Amino acid sequence: MTQVGKDTLGTRSTLKVGDKEYAYYSLNKAAEKIGDVSKLPFSMKVLLENMLRFEDDGFTVGREHVQAIADWQKNPVTGEEIQYRPARVLLQDFTGVPCVVDLAAMRDAIAKLGGDTAKINPQVPVNLVIDHSVMVDEFGTPKAFAQNVELEYQRNAERYDFLKWGSKSFQNFSAVPPGTGICHQVNLEYIGQGVWSTEDADGKLVAYPDTCVGTDSHTTMINGLGVLGWGVGGIEAEAAMLGQPVSMLIPEVVGFKLTGELAEGVTATDLVLTCVQMLREVGVVGRFVEFYGPGVSNLSLADRATIANMAPEYGATCGFFGIDQKTLDYMHLTGRSEETIALVEAYAKEQGLWFTPENEPVFTNTLSLDIGSVVPSLAGPKRPQDKVILPEVDELFNSDLKKLYGKDAPARVDVDGRDHDIGDGDVVIAAITSCTNTSNPDVLVAAGLVAKKANELGMQPKPWVKTSLAPGSQVVTDYLVKAGLQEHLDAIGFDLVGYGCTTCIGNSGPLAEPISKAINGNDIVAASVLSGNRNFEGRVSPDVRANFLASPPLVVAYALKGTVTTDMVDTPIGQDKNGNDVFLKDIWPTNAEVAEIRAGAIDRQMFESRYADVYKGDEHWQAIEVVGSDTYQWRAGSTYVANPPYFDGMEMTPAPITDIVDAKPLAVLGDSVTTDHISPAGSIKADSPAGEYLLGHQVAKQDFNSYGSRRGNHEVMMRGTFANIRIRNEMVPGIEGGMTRYNGEVMPIYDAAMKHKADGTPLVVVAGKEYGTGSSRDWAAKGTLLLGVRAVIVESFERIHRSNLVGMGVLPLQFTGGDTRESLGLTGDDSFTIHGLADLTPGQDVEVSVTRADGSSFTFTAKCRIDTANEMEYYRHGGILQYVLRKLAA
Repeated sequence: MTQVGKDTLGTRSTLKVGDKEYAYYSLNKAAEKIGDVSKLPFSMKVLLENMLRFEDDGFTVGREHVQAIADWQKNPVTGEEIQYRPARVLLQDFTGVPCVVDLAAMRDAIAKLGGDTAKINPQVPVNLVIDHSVMVDEFGTPKAFAQNVELEYQRNAERYDFLKWGSKSFQNFSAVPPGTGICHQVNLEYIGQGVWSTEDADGKLVAYPDTCVGTDSHTTMINGLGVLGWGVGGIEAEAAMLGQPVSMLIPEVVGFKLTGELAEGVTATDLVLTCVQMLREVGVVGRFVEFYGPGVSNLSLADRATIANMAPEYGATCGFFGIDQKTLDYMHLTGRSEETIALVEAYAKEQGLWFTPENEPVFTNTLSLDIGSVVPSLAGPKRPQDKVILPEVDELFNSDLKKLYGKDAPARVDVDGRDHDIGDGDVVIAAITSCTNTSNPDVLVAAGLVAKKANELGMQPKPWVKTSLAPGSQVVTDYLVKAGLQEHLDAIGFDLVGYGCTTCIGNSGPLAEPISKAINGNDIVAASVLSGNRNFEGRVSPDVRANFLASPPLVVAYALKGTVTTDMVDTPIGQDKNGNDVFLKDIWPTNAEVAEIRAGAIDRQMFESRYADVYKGDEHWQAIEVVGSDTYQWRAGSTYVANPPYFDGMEMTPAPITDIVDAKPLAVLGDSVTTDHISPAGSIKADSPAGEYLLGHQVAKQDFNSYGSRRGNHEVMMRGTFANIRIRNEMVPGIEGGMTRYNGEVMPIYDAAMKHKADGTPLVVVAGKEYGTGSSRDWAAKGTLLLGVRAVIVESFERIHRSNLVGMGVLPLQFTGGDTRESLGLTGDDSFTIHGLADLTPGQDVEVSVTRADGSSFTFTAKCRIDTANEMEYYRHGGILQYVLRKLAA
């Protein structure tokens, strides 16, 4: 998005690169008016440039906002509210489908309000990458990829038809077809430009930093390329698409100093799991993290992207790296034009955005790590921040077996019809998956070399292990084939299963029926090892309770070993064809081996070839015939795409906000409730409200697909809200899954919510710390609203989910003064009245009255976590979409 402001500070300047001239907004010129900005972190300089470019004499951005960023150097804490406009928006299909649904619904609604449907069009470039729908049904055979693609299109024909309609009906909207790669890897390898340039109203080229927001929390991966980006909820992304600024507070920036370089046999995965653990301990929720120091220069661009990718796991808004020669080298390798690369270099150097090892900006606070001290590690069994070093994985699991799962010792049972048994701690899923690691050639080459050495020794995975390889880019296949490594991966079961997220988001597909039956019929605590970024309960597979994140070569090693109950380092991982013990050290490649193979296997032509016609798609995509239209013709009875009810009965003037009176709790929850718990993306149980709804609409169980794939249908999604099989509602102690109480009767949360709705009773949700951690899942907020929840009262929120709740018109409240649900003795039998909402202001304290079942009552104070004036406007309008729609219709 180019400049729309008035430039009252006179910072517009000209930069000549080659034979082209670009206008740009000079930080050096700004410094003449607002003071030296050289010690600002790079990420803050990007925000400052954004303020300069959109400065409009205070209508949305005033000189005081520009000055506030400069003055941040004197007191680097959270500052005042700013209106930030990203250059573009990135979507994936799970979160993208509801975005397109909402845009289509907004076209219907604006027509009803007498407005112009043409106003409902993205105002900035929007790229949607279809990567979340492929499932690992077939594996371990050369036909797995083709069979999984076929099944993907069968299951998702209606969704893909709808997305293709969107790409033909909305301006500035492009859809990357299925089977291309994972959105963040496509963003890193192709879409991201480092510096963006577009023509302004006068036809002048304007250069400015490439920035983005995305409807997936791992949008942060692009920060490895020096592009400021982070995840937002779908509703916030929709507002950004429609030209609305992202309302945010000037952030705190934590500096993470890196020194040294990776030791022999240590991977970028080990490094990022160490960073996640360290940053979680510091606490960086809502903050930027920026990496600096000489160690940054020793990391490849792919290593940096791996670290930036997992910012949601360490809790930060983003994990930023500056631009340097390695950035330019990567852009050249991945096929960016020489003109673009020259612009990036010239612009970064001119604007003080060029990274040097000695540069030490002002930070809110700092921490440091000698990269050379990192050792091979995993994280698990339930959270990505729970790092465990490789030699201690077995000790951790064996102690957790008692502590977490209540078992005294590992048990083993026979598997029906198989000549093997299965036991606690057996690895039943070993998946090379996820953009986090499949974007990094070093770890994939390492995995290929482990497979090669194992294959040459005649080794095979244990028979209970489901193996899969799902890269985030087709280029991965090219270099693994060229290096002669794919044939060895195939030989030990790691055949290509698809280009997409797969196991990392729960699309691991079913385990073999006899194995699933043995696990569930005997309370076996099975394990998975995956090269992903999330390992929350119930996410990877409903059959697996212990999930470990690991580097791709360790995924291969654990497939061969088949268990996490014995030591990976000092006990054999298997036997060779002659019956000799093989240890991990026998098949682990050296850093030099990895570097040599990688250097000879990857070239620019691979990227140019794969991305030459990225929107064309395969024959399946090309066969989808749709015609663009002004409004969408909703299909009656569709269980995939439906017109949502957000705008039903909407008028131009919003109704006044009133107090929430005598609300009942729908759920009382503990700490670390994730968006997976609130809105699962995985399989749909037949006996759940969502399953019963689908069966009632003549959808056979084998065609249920997943919650994630049905995000375009609110009827399915609201029934799936709080339906995770591992969620624990304290209102029904001892019961796992989405259950609650209504008038003393235990029932599914959806059923109780509908009974409360029929009674006219508003609802609240009460919980502990880190509420809403995990994926940027807008349906966690949408489903909460549609169930009738008016407020969520917790000890602390994760950033994106808090924003999503506000965006849907749900009030986020935070306990104060050390109060918790436990200290106040809150139960499912209490009633809550929240006072003073008519005059609510951002961040104010509100009084909450609680009435007990016996008639006694008391009050406590909660902090309103509507953080900015813009958010307050959204709340008063009933949500961000209603606010934008009224504004456009007016």
